[in-house]
Amino acid sequence: MRYGENVLPARRVPSLPIVFLRSLRDPFTAVLAALALVSTLVAAWATASVIAVLVVVSCALRAAGEHRADRSAAGLRELVASTATVLRRATAEAAPASREIPVGEVVPGDVVRLAPGDLVPADLRLLRATGLTMHQAALTGESAPVAKYPVDEPSARSAPPVARASPAEARAYDRGAQECPVESAYALDDQDLDRPEGCDQDFDRPEVCFQGSSVASGSGTGVVIATGADTRFARADRLPEHDRRTTAFDRSVHGVSWILIRFMLLTPPLVLMANAALRGRGLETLPFAVAVAVGLTPEMLPVIVTTTLARGASALARERRVIVKRLPALHDLGAVDVVCLDKTGTLTQDRPVLDRALDASGTPDDSVLHWAAVNSLWTVRLAELPSADALDEALLDAAEERFAEGLDALEYDAVAALPFDPVRRLSTAVLATPHRLGHHTLVVKGAVEDVLERCLLTDDERARTTELADRLAADGLRVLAVALAERPATGRPFTAQDERGLTLKGLVALRDATADTAAAALAALADRGIEVKVLTGDHPGTAARACRDLGLAPGHVVTAASFDALDDTELAELADSSTVFARCSPAHKARLVRVLRERGHVTGFVGDGVNDLPALRASDVAICPPEAVDVARETADVVLAARDLTSLDHAVVAGRASAAGIAGYLRITLSSNLGNVIAMLTAGLLLPFLPMLPSQVLVQNLCFDAAQLAFAYERPRAAALRLPLALRPREVLASVTGFGVLNAAADLATFAVLVWAVSDTRAQPAFHAGWFTENLLTQALVMVLLRTGRGGGIPTTAGVLALTGLLLPLTPLGPLIGMAALPLAYYPLLALVLALYAAALRRGARLARRTGTP
Repeated sequence: MRYGENVLPARRVPSLPIVFLRSLRDPFTAVLAALALVSTLVAAWATASVIAVLVVVSCALRAAGEHRADRSAAGLRELVASTATVLRRATAEAAPASREIPVGEVVPGDVVRLAPGDLVPADLRLLRATGLTMHQAALTGESAPVAKYPVDEPSARSAPPVARASPAEARAYDRGAQECPVESAYALDDQDLDRPEGCDQDFDRPEVCFQGSSVASGSGTGVVIATGADTRFARADRLPEHDRRTTAFDRSVHGVSWILIRFMLLTPPLVLMANAALRGRGLETLPFAVAVAVGLTPEMLPVIVTTTLARGASALARERRVIVKRLPALHDLGAVDVVCLDKTGTLTQDRPVLDRALDASGTPDDSVLHWAAVNSLWTVRLAELPSADALDEALLDAAEERFAEGLDALEYDAVAALPFDPVRRLSTAVLATPHRLGHHTLVVKGAVEDVLERCLLTDDERARTTELADRLAADGLRVLAVALAERPATGRPFTAQDERGLTLKGLVALRDATADTAAAALAALADRGIEVKVLTGDHPGTAARACRDLGLAPGHVVTAASFDALDDTELAELADSSTVFARCSPAHKARLVRVLRERGHVTGFVGDGVNDLPALRASDVAICPPEAVDVARETADVVLAARDLTSLDHAVVAGRASAAGIAGYLRITLSSNLGNVIAMLTAGLLLPFLPMLPSQVLVQNLCFDAAQLAFAYERPRAAALRLPLALRPREVLASVTGFGVLNAAADLATFAVLVWAVSDTRAQPAFHAGWFTENLLTQALVMVLLRTGRGGGIPTTAGVLALTGLLLPLTPLGPLIGMAALPLAYYPLLALVLALYAAALRRGARLARRTGTP
C-alpha cells in the first residue's frame, strides 16, 4: 500500500521485563543494590542475599502494577470511527458509488461523506457542505461547534464576512495574522470572534475537517488530504513538551532517599576510622560498618511504597473504575492542592440549554421561545437537514418542556425553509399564515446584529436591543434574535432577499448545561483543601457564568492577553490569587500549571483533548476521562471512571490514604533505625568489643522488616484525609531526628543497665542478647505508639516482634548467632527503661500531631 494504513502511530504497551528494568532507575533501589554489592565484596552473603531479594520483590511488584494499568488503559482505545463512507469506483469506467469501508483503508484522494455524529476518519478538505458544523473541542478546547464550508482557495485563512468584527479583526483578515476568528453555529456575538493570540491557525481553517473532530450538524463531502501519522491530530503528539517534569512523588521520595544515602555513605568510613583510632581495630570491622549502614536503611521502603500504592490503585480500579497508570501518581494525587481543569466537557456537558426568552424590552415572554422553536423545527424538517443543530435541539427541548402541547404547539403548514449559512448567520422558516389565505409568515432566527439590521427599528430601539444582548452576552449567555414578517404568497421561491422589513419579536439566551455532578464534586474538592483553577479557551463571560452556576466564585476573570507580558514571578502571584483564566491557548495553560508548581503547589490537570497535552505534561498528575482522545489518554497518569469529577475525589482520597501509610512507615522506621545506629556507634567506641555482631544486626533487621509489611495494610484515620499530604524531606528529617534521639537515649540507657547487670563485660553473648532484645522491644513500641492509622494488624505484628526479641536468645538459634541467656535482674530494669521511653514517645507523638508533622 502506497500510503500505509490510516492508523495512528503504534503505541505498544511495554513488556513486563521492560517495565521491571525501568523500575530499577529509582535512586533508593540503586543504593540498596550498591549495598548488596558491598556486602558481597566483604563476604556478608546473608546480608547481600536479603537486600537482593527485597530489591527484586519491590521491582516486581511495581512492574506488575504498572503493566496491568497500561494494559487496562490500552483497552480504553475508542478513538476514531471503525468505518467511513467513501465514494469509489468499482472499475475505471464505473460511476462513483457510496461504500462503507474500514477506517484503516481510507487513503489520500478518497472522497468521504460526513453526516451528524460521524467521527472524521482523516484530515479532509471540503468540496461541498450544507449547514456543516464540527465539534473540535478535543483539538482546540472551544466549546461551541465550528462552522465548516468550502472556499475557493484552500490555502487561504479565510472566513465569511463578519458584521460585528472590529477594525482590528478586519485588518487581521487582510494580513493573515495569528488572531483567528472562529464562527460558531450562529456567530452569536463577539465572544466567538476574539480567539486568543497564538491560536493554531490549522484548526481554524474553515475548509478543513480534522481527524479527532466530529460532526455536530449538517452534512458535507470532502477529499482526504492526510491519513495516519500525517494527520494534524497525530502530529499533535510530537509536541516539544512531551518530556515530563519531575513530579511531587519524585521530589519527596528522592529527597528522603538522598538524605539517607548521605548518612549511609558517611557511616562505614566513620565506623572504620573511629575503631581504628580508639580501639586499634582495622578492616575486621568492615562487615560491622556495612551492617550498621544497612541498619540505617529502610530496606522495606521500596516494597512498602509499591505495595501500598498498588493496593490503593487496585482498589480504585475495582471499586471506582479509576485506572492509575503510573503508581507514584497515586501519591501525587494525595499531595495535590491545586486542580486545574478546562470548562468544556468537565464542568459543562458540551450542549446548550435555554436560560431565558425575552421580548424586545427585556420582559420574559414565552412566545419568543415559541417562534424560535418553530424556526428550529421547520428548518430541520424542510431543509432536509439530517439532524438539528445543538442550539436548535436546546430550543426544541425547552419548548417541549414549557408548552403543555409539547412539540404539537409548533405544528404549522410550512412552505419552505432557508437553512443557516455562515454568511447570513441566520435561518428562516416560511409558514402559511393561519386564518389568512394567501399570506405567508417568515420566522427568522440568528445572530443578533444580523437580525437587527433586517428589522424595522428606530435607532433608539436598535440601541436598546443591542445593549440588552450585550448584557446577556457579558453574563456568559449565547444570544439569538427572533423576528417575524408577513408576505403575500407570490408563487416564486423564497430567497435571502425576502429577509427584510422584519418585526423584532425578542431574544432567546442559552447557556452551557453544567455537568450533573460537577457542583457536588467541586464542593467535595474544596472540603478537602483543594483549590480549583479553571483554564479555558472560552469567552470570559461564558467561563464565569458556568462557574457561578456550579457554586464556584469566579472573582475577576483573567484573560490570557492580560498576562502575556508578565514574568513568571508576577504570573505565579496572579495565578495564586485568581480562579478563572479565559481565552487560554495550550501554551498559556501549560505556563500557568508550570508557575503554580514552581510556587510550591502540587498540581493536577484534568484534560481530554490534544489542546490539553502541554498542560497535562507540565502537571504533577495528568488526569483525563475515558472519552479523552488517544494521545491524552497515553499522556495521562490517571484515567477517571467517567467524565465526572466525583471519581477524582475518590482518587484523591485513595492517594491521601496511600501517602499517609508511606509517611507513617518512614517516620516509624527511620526513627527506630537512626536511634539504633547512633547507639551502636556510641557503644562501639566505648566497648572493647562490637556491640552487635553483623549476623545479629541482620537477624534484627529481618525481624523488623517482616513486621513492617503490616504498614502496607494500615487504614489511615479520617483526619489524615482532610488536607493534602505530601512527604517533605525536611519535615520528615526533623521528625525522624527527634524520635531517633529518643530511641538512642533508650538504647544507651539499656547499655548502662547491661553494664550493671552483666558484670563481666567479657560476657559478649549475654550483652549482645540484652541489646538485641531491647532493640526489638523498642521497635515494637514505636510501631504501636507512632502509628497514625487503624487496622493492618499492627498491634498483633508488634506483639509477635516483641515476643521474638524476648524468646529468640533463649532458643537454640540464640547461641548459633552469638547470644546467651540474660540474668533475671536485667528484665525489671529493662521494663523501667521501656516505660520511660513509651511515655516520652506518647508525648512526642501528641506534639507531632498538633504541629501537623507527617
